[in-house]
Amino acid sequence: MTPKELLYVEDALGHEQFFQTKCQETANQLQDAELRSCVLQMAKTHEKIFQNLYGLL
Repeated sequence: MTPKELLYVEDALGHEQFFQTKCQETANQLQDAELRSCVLQMAKTHEKIFQNLYGLL
């Protein structure tokens, strides 16, 4: 992996971690159970993407 590609993967990891954190924070503030479930599912999706990207390293 080139240094430029490594920087891209590191940047993408940071974004996915940020998205997951924001989804978790948002879900904790929601009253509607259906909406909370949807947002938690989005957090899980970002976690999976993070793991896939991490696997590239």
